Amino acid sequence: MAYTAHVDTFTRNNLPPRDQWPAFLFTRPEFQFPERLNCAVAFLDRWIDEGRGDEPCLISPAETLTYRELQERVNRICNVLVKQLGFVPGNRVLLRSANNPMMVAAYLAVLKSGGVVVATMPMLRAKEIAYPLNKARIGVALCDHRLAEEMERAKAMVPDLQHVVYWGSGAPDSLEALIATASPEFDAADTAADDVCLIGFTSGTTGEPKGTMHFHRDMLAICDGYSLNVLRPEPTDRFIGSPPLAFTFGLGGLVLFPMRVGASTVLLEKAGPDDLPAAIMQYKATICFTAPTAYRAMLTKLGSYDLSSLRKCVSAGEALPKDTFEAWRNATGIKLMDGIGATEMLHIFIAATEEEIRPGATGKPVPGYEAKVIDDEGRTLPPGSIGRLAVRGPTGCRYLADERQRNYVQNGWNVTGDTYLMDEDGYFWYQARSDDMIVSAGYNIAGPEVEAALLTHQAVAECGVVGAPDDGRGTVVKAYVVLRSGFRPGPDLTKVLQDHVKAEIAPYKYPRLIEYVEALPRTQTGKLQRFQLRLMAAEQSWEAKVS
Repeated sequence: MAYTAHVDTFTRNNLPPRDQWPAFLFTRPEFQFPERLNCAVAFLDRWIDEGRGDEPCLISPAETLTYRELQERVNRICNVLVKQLGFVPGNRVLLRSANNPMMVAAYLAVLKSGGVVVATMPMLRAKEIAYPLNKARIGVALCDHRLAEEMERAKAMVPDLQHVVYWGSGAPDSLEALIATASPEFDAADTAADDVCLIGFTSGTTGEPKGTMHFHRDMLAICDGYSLNVLRPEPTDRFIGSPPLAFTFGLGGLVLFPMRVGASTVLLEKAGPDDLPAAIMQYKATICFTAPTAYRAMLTKLGSYDLSSLRKCVSAGEALPKDTFEAWRNATGIKLMDGIGATEMLHIFIAATEEEIRPGATGKPVPGYEAKVIDDEGRTLPPGSIGRLAVRGPTGCRYLADERQRNYVQNGWNVTGDTYLMDEDGYFWYQARSDDMIVSAGYNIAGPEVEAALLTHQAVAECGVVGAPDDGRGTVVKAYVVLRSGFRPGPDLTKVLQDHVKAEIAPYKYPRLIEYVEALPRTQTGKLQRFQLRLMAAEQSWEAKVS
């Protein structure tokens, strides 16, 4: 890490100590990256240089951009950042938007300028936006004007945030107005392959989210690992899907993977199960990325739409049930490609090609990665044993100034927080999450965060939040609540508490189920026993099914 293009060295200064890094594996030829590398050049500029600039790149209901048109917009945004907003390489830039071409252009512009992207979910509230702004000391934000209310509230909490530029407002100081007079020419920053270019914030399991730092080479490594060897897309493919670009699952599946091979992608601001089938038919999409719950929900709608253009479907974000796999294959003839990834690892690291899929299993390590199952002391367990998943490869965990680095990286391995079993043939079978993260319809929701939101209501004395099994969403958020005296349980109070949580944190995190209890299970030292609540939720779900 001798050379860096970063003038602002904040991210490099806040990387974990080297002895806390995982081991990185670059043994395969596709991972031999040059010392200097700007990934935006590899994703965008190369196609213009190779004479393919007029091929479609980004497709949306509002506009379609070729690679050349996208490059021009990216360059103009680069010039706005550098010449009008005082940006220097290494600065962090917050991005806020639904999935649309301007979001992708802004993303690539930050990368090309030598900056560091911090993308956030559109549904986040001001407090949740302020956290990464403060943690990453962000001075510039580019934001869709429709998200201005929470953005402005967050801005008031963050002294370092100097510029917020909105697009879509039509105002004289909008991003469109600024780029209209900016030059369409810009030379990419001469970044190092190991310069940080992305901080992806996790949902967090114990309160504060963790910022995961990724290099320019990492953005290519996930393409040249999972996409090249497992997904195997073609330049003629047209990608589509539901995950937000603030999720690294969405970033890879809807932007990086298609652009790495010169393919195109369909960007939808609304991409739920009611929207995807119609869009797949309209745009003749060939590769779909979404969560198992969405595939399950779409099964009932397949008769109304022609999805014959689809040739590959990727499922991630939560465990893929075998019955969902079988139902989708029976209905479409397509095998769902399951996979597990992590924000810390940037994207999928265990999966299987269509030819190697075993229904119910996640798959095998992606070429370039190694995985094993370990016990609580870090010892490797034999096949057939249930334990903690550990993985290493060309990407890995580097938290932004966070002591929890020691928990995630152990003896050079990334310990993901998932419980797995590896069979005799090397296939990995998902068992459960090892921590308190709730995965609902593909969204990661931290139980302690929901608890904290509930506890700000005057009616709540104590609460515990866990995941409860649900046929529709895989898992839903369930809260066990002890009320203060003077408050009576009932449907009216339940709705009040649900609305309260929606106002405090992102609405998708609210507890869909609330049960009122006299007391919560605790240890002798007073610690909440969430595993007891999970058992209660599972038993109650089963009893409801059979009753």
